[in-house]
Amino acid sequence: MSAPSPAVLEAPTGIQDEARRPWAFLVANAALIGAVTFVASWLLDRPVADPEGSFLGPSWVRLPVLCATAIVVDLVPRALWQGRLDPARTLAAARHRLRTHWTRARLQLVVIGISGFYVVYVAYRNLKSLLPLVREVKYDSELRVLDQLLLLGHDPATLAQDVLGTGLSAHVLSAVYLAYIPLVAILVTVWLVWSRNIAHGWWFVTAQGIAWTLGTVSYYLLPTLGPGIMYPWLTSDLTPNSTSDLMDALVYSRHGFLWGEGDYQGVAGFASLHTAIALLWALMAQHTVRSRVIRTVFWVNFAATVVATLYFGWHYIADDLAGAAIAVIAFRVAARVTGHDLRRRAPAEVATG
Repeated sequence: MSAPSPAVLEAPTGIQDEARRPWAFLVANAALIGAVTFVASWLLDRPVADPEGSFLGPSWVRLPVLCATAIVVDLVPRALWQGRLDPARTLAAARHRLRTHWTRARLQLVVIGISGFYVVYVAYRNLKSLLPLVREVKYDSELRVLDQLLLLGHDPATLAQDVLGTGLSAHVLSAVYLAYIPLVAILVTVWLVWSRNIAHGWWFVTAQGIAWTLGTVSYYLLPTLGPGIMYPWLTSDLTPNSTSDLMDALVYSRHGFLWGEGDYQGVAGFASLHTAIALLWALMAQHTVRSRVIRTVFWVNFAATVVATLYFGWHYIADDLAGAAIAVIAFRVAARVTGHDLRRRAPAEVATG
């Protein structure tokens, strides 16, 4: 007896892949932002840093390993489950999965998708790092004034802390905020490996590339440090937590980058990529995931993420609004260039009707 499919992404009846080369925009985006990164690093005489290279190995090793791992994670548990410890049945199950799921189109999606996303993400991290060397001006005071105008003299961080408290809420929201970091890579893999409709994988990874690129542009258009760093007293009453530790570490690395021997820093405020990517996940789930429960989880995660960005002083209200705008733009542009018609009925509606 075969095991139930672990796939969470459903094939729609109303959306077809009309793009002849669904990878084209992702590859062009990766090539453009990658080239900008190398030119900027060369002009500023800074090395191109590989943010995860210190413990995951060099990129030329890591990318093949990531692609191979995606295949193994899908193939091995399924084959072992279906084989029920019988070697012949396990081998047959593995061959069947390779033949039916790991087609040329799937392999192309996984290899190009992971590689393209990785180039965009590393370029984002490097261009974010170089920001203080390119633009010294900061707009924190202006955005704080806007926050106080919108909230009748209050700062979002202190108002959120007054409403939610500074103890248990700090730990809960910290968990939400930090979960985003591993989920960035995990969810790219999920949509690439387990989308029943391969077009959804191209849609998801292309939208991700667009969002990270637009986020990078926003940093250079309106540089900020964020309220928690610029005005540290706004979060001084919080119970110590992992998110506050992360903020301290980022401040330390920024000082090392500007005045010491550090090659990399990660502080940039506008727009909120936490908000952008969390909303993008929710939008993609709404249009490609059949399960109502999973869709709801993504929307709750988006709402909690927005609260966390304000609660911990990572962002101003304008940052979150800009992040939401980036998500919508990335979602719609990616749909267009990968052949999805948003005017048709969403697959979630088809699945639950």
